[in-house]
Amino acid sequence: MKSTDVLIVGAGPFGLMLAIELGRHDIKALVIDKKPTTAFNPQANATQARTMEYFRRLGFAQEIRELGLPREYPTDIAYFTRFAMDELGRFELPSASDAAKKILSNKGSWTAAEAPHRVSQKFVERVLLKYAQECDCIDVLFSNELLDFKQTNNCVVASYKHQKSCTPKRIQAKFLVGADGAQSLVRRSLQKVLEGEFGKKRHFMGGRMYAVYLRCKDFYTVTKTKPAWMHWTFNQNRRAFMAAVDGVGEFAFHTQLSEQEQEDQITEKIAKRLFWEAVGLEIECQILSHMPWTAGHAAVSNSFIEGRVILGGDAAHLFTPTGGLGYNTAVEDAVNLGWKIAHVIRGQANENLLQSYEYERRQTALRNTQYASKFADSIGNFIPHDEIELQSKAGIEQREIAGKYLVDHAKKEFNIPGITFGARYDGSPILPKNDVGEIADNANEYKQTPIPGGRAPHFWLSEIKSIYDEFGFNWTLIRFIPTSASAISIIDDAKKRRLDLRILDLDNPRIKKFYGANLIVIRPDQIVAWRGNTSEGFDWDLLLGNLS
Repeated sequence: MKSTDVLIVGAGPFGLMLAIELGRHDIKALVIDKKPTTAFNPQANATQARTMEYFRRLGFAQEIRELGLPREYPTDIAYFTRFAMDELGRFELPSASDAAKKILSNKGSWTAAEAPHRVSQKFVERVLLKYAQECDCIDVLFSNELLDFKQTNNCVVASYKHQKSCTPKRIQAKFLVGADGAQSLVRRSLQKVLEGEFGKKRHFMGGRMYAVYLRCKDFYTVTKTKPAWMHWTFNQNRRAFMAAVDGVGEFAFHTQLSEQEQEDQITEKIAKRLFWEAVGLEIECQILSHMPWTAGHAAVSNSFIEGRVILGGDAAHLFTPTGGLGYNTAVEDAVNLGWKIAHVIRGQANENLLQSYEYERRQTALRNTQYASKFADSIGNFIPHDEIELQSKAGIEQREIAGKYLVDHAKKEFNIPGITFGARYDGSPILPKNDVGEIADNANEYKQTPIPGGRAPHFWLSEIKSIYDEFGFNWTLIRFIPTSASAISIIDDAKKRRLDLRILDLDNPRIKKFYGANLIVIRPDQIVAWRGNTSEGFDWDLLLGNLS
C-alpha cells in the first residue's frame, strides 16, 4: 500500500493551492480528481488583491497577471437594457496595466502589494497545476476518483481508482483533505452538514440559472459603447451577466431561467437564443459548453475537521458568486491550512494547531457568504420597470433611475477592500487576546491595523519592493532598529523548535510608529501573530497551538 503525508481530494483552486503550500514545506501530497484535467469552463472570473498577494508570495503573481484580458482592456462593470441596446450606467475600473501602476502609489483602503486581477479560473488553475507539479513531493492524478476512507488515531486509509480501471488502489496518509467541491463525498462521509441559505429566490441571482460558455468574435462590433469586463442586462425579459474571458471573443454568459424554461430541455440552439435575447439581436456565435446551476446559496459546514480529515473550499462553504468571494475564500483556506499541517507533520506543533484552522476559516466563511448574499439581494431584488426599454420620455427616465441604482450597487460590490483585506481571526486559540475591542468590518473601507489577528499592514520599502517581499515563507520577526537586539530569546527558542524564522531589521520610523511596537512576529500566512516592545510575554507555544 502506498503512503503519503497528505491526500488531497480535488484539484480545484483550494486543492492545488494547498498542494503548492505543502510542497514549499517539503510535505508529500497526492492530489486526486475525477475530472480529466483542470477546468474547461471559465467559472470564477475575479482574483482579489489578497489572493494576488498570496500568489506574489509564491512567486507567480506576474504570471497570473499576464493571463486573461489584454493588459490595456478596461475592467469596467457596465449595465445595459440589452448588450446591443441602451447602456444604463458604468462603473469604471482600471485595466491590468493601469492597476499595476496605481498599486505602487495607492494609499488608504487600497494600500497593497498587488491589485485585483480579472482572470478566469480556468487560466488560474493551469498555473496552479504547473507549480504543484514542479514540486518533487507533489503528485497530481486526474481521472481518479475517491471511493471511501477510514481513519484511525494515526492515519487515514483511502481507496481510489482510475475511471478506466476496475481495480481500486489503497493509500495511507497522515491527513486527508476534502477539496472536492459542493457535492463533496468527503463532507458527506463525515456526515457534516452545510447550514445556511440554499437557492434563495430572487428576481435575479437566485434560484435556477444557466451558464453558457461561448465564442462570439463579432460581439464588440454590435455594442454601442467601449468594452467592459462585466456586462449586465436589465430588462423585463432576459436578466443576465456576462464576463469577458479573453477580451477577444470568449465570454462566460449567465442568465436567470424563467418558470417556463426547463433546464433539461435546453439544447445548443436554445442556449444561443438565450444569449441573443440578452444581446437584443441574433449574432453569429459558437457555444463551447452550457449547463444549469443554482444561485442563492450562502451556506457553511457545521464543522471543518474531524480527526485527521479536513474540509476546505467549496466542500466547506457555498456562495452565490456575487463579489467573487467563493474562489478567493478557498485560496485563503489553503494558505491558512498549509503551514499548519506542515508544522504538525514536522513535529513543530501538535494537532491542536489544526483546530485553529476551523475557528479562523469558518468564521471567515460565515462572514464572506453573508456579504455575497447581501450583494445578491441588492442586484437580484431590484426589478426592471416595464417601460425601461421604451424609446420615450418615460423610458429615458426609467433608464436613468436604473442606471443610478446599478452603478451605486457596482461601487458596493466591486470596490471591496474591507472584504478583501479586513477578515480577522480575533478569538483564535493561537493568538493573544485582542484587548482593544471590536474592530469595524466595512465591505467598502479598510483601515490597516497592527493588532494581532489581521493582515500585516502593508508598506512599500522602495518604488517596487513591498514589505511582503521581505517576509519569510514561514515565520518573520520584524525588529525595528535601534532596538533589534531585544529578541534573542524569541530567536533562540525558534531554533530549538526547528522553526524557519526570518529576521527583518527595519530602520524606518514611519513604519515603526504604525506597527506600534519594537518587535512584530508575522505568521506564514502574513497575519500579525504578536507584537511587543521586548520579548517578555512572548510564547511560541501559544502561537503553535501547543497550550492545552
